[in-house]
Amino acid sequence: MKMLIVSALVCAMMVLTRAAPPPEEIPQNETESHLVKRSTDCSLGWSLLGGRCYHYNPRHMTWARAEKNCQSLGGNLASVHNIQQFSHVQKLIFKATHENDPAWIGGSDAEEDGQWFWSDGTPFRYQYWCHGEPNNFFGDQHCLQMNFSAK
Repeated sequence: MKMLIVSALVCAMMVLTRAAPPPEEIPQNETESHLVKRSTDCSLGWSLLGGRCYHYNPRHMTWARAEKNCQSLGGNLASVHNIQQFSHVQKLIFKATHENDPAWIGGSDAEEDGQWFWSDGTPFRYQYWCHGEPNNFFGDQHCLQMNFSAK
């Protein structure tokens, strides 16, 4: 499976403690990340929505490496289950980049084409993506990205 290198990633953490800042020493080829974690408050640099803390990391990496980075912080790439989460992640991307840079989130169909799942194990039911997405274009898009724009 080919992995794209993107300029952002989104992590989702679902733990009951405070979110810790990302580690300082991460290899150079990494991507940006949003990190989400179950909590009642978030550490500096994190954003709270619905009991989850989100964080954006501007390093470049593949989807698999982005997921491992999130796991090292106690979470997963972000899953999107409603329009509030979708909008929140979009705003985090724009606030951090001031552009429409793509960000990895936790959706993948790497195990079986067309059978999307979230890396955190929650059901993949959200359907309000851009028209026709996710579509696994030419059988080569097995990991989900989103950005600030509607395109």
